[in-house]
Amino acid sequence: MEVKLLCAAVLLTFMVTGNNAQADVCGIAPLNTKIVGGEDAPAGAWPWQVSLHRFGSHFCGGSLINNQWILTAAHCFSSTSTFRLVVYLGRDTQQSLNPNEQSQTVSRIIRHPDYNSDTSDNDVALLQLSSTVEFTNYIRPVCLAADGSNFAAGTTSWVTGWGTINTDGTSLPFPQRLQEVSVPVVSNSQCSESYGGITSNMICAGLAEGGKDSCQGDSGGPMVVQDGSRWVQAGVVSFGRGCAEPGFPGVYARVSQYQSWINSQISSNRPGFIVFSVSSSVGQATAVVLPVLLSLFVLSWEV
Repeated sequence: MEVKLLCAAVLLTFMVTGNNAQADVCGIAPLNTKIVGGEDAPAGAWPWQVSLHRFGSHFCGGSLINNQWILTAAHCFSSTSTFRLVVYLGRDTQQSLNPNEQSQTVSRIIRHPDYNSDTSDNDVALLQLSSTVEFTNYIRPVCLAADGSNFAAGTTSWVTGWGTINTDGTSLPFPQRLQEVSVPVVSNSQCSESYGGITSNMICAGLAEGGKDSCQGDSGGPMVVQDGSRWVQAGVVSFGRGCAEPGFPGVYARVSQYQSWINSQISSNRPGFIVFSVSSSVGQATAVVLPVLLSLFVLSWEV
């Protein structure tokens, strides 16, 4: 598997959130008390994870970013038709009862206008749900990495999804429970040695020896990092060479590159954006509070 005011000459400071209403709730997973890489995820551990279904079958993942929008991958959609598209939130398994689940239809699919299917650059898309979502312990939005975020090589990230468990397409065993895996960030320069064509809109993660990765069916799902008590989405599952092959990390769309685009599409109740950085001396993540002035060959996991 694999984050404006200038009044009376006083400068106020805010955490970078894009003038949103989600910063107080994003990235909190009340039920995430234990994490084990490469195994079944505890129910509710990743409450922003969604499952995208068309014609009754899971085909891609995604993440809830506010009460009406999903962030996913552009390559999951060959068109912007919403016919028979359903989003499942709070889902644990694909083949058993999910008592904490909500389902939603989709009113709009917005692929990034500069998405390039040949290079997988700008592999992000937004789905607008037909109605708003009720937040629970099992359904909550993730925080998004803001412009200026820094994910140093070696930073621990987590990837979740219901995708296949190897390159040959083997499905998860019954009841197909959500999987989680921990993989370290790989620098873009090192990643380029494997692939070439790695752009600043991408972020890579994986083990040099392979064995842990996202795979087919995980596309569009979140790659997240922990920032204190919050989780911040750094990437969107995009492509890779096979799955978990040595020397070929998974490649993800770099979320921090899309703050302006996301905010241009979501005019109200914007997602919570946080500037993430890691101090190389202590290896700890910090949410940066900034002054704000007014004024895999490469296999793309297609579906």
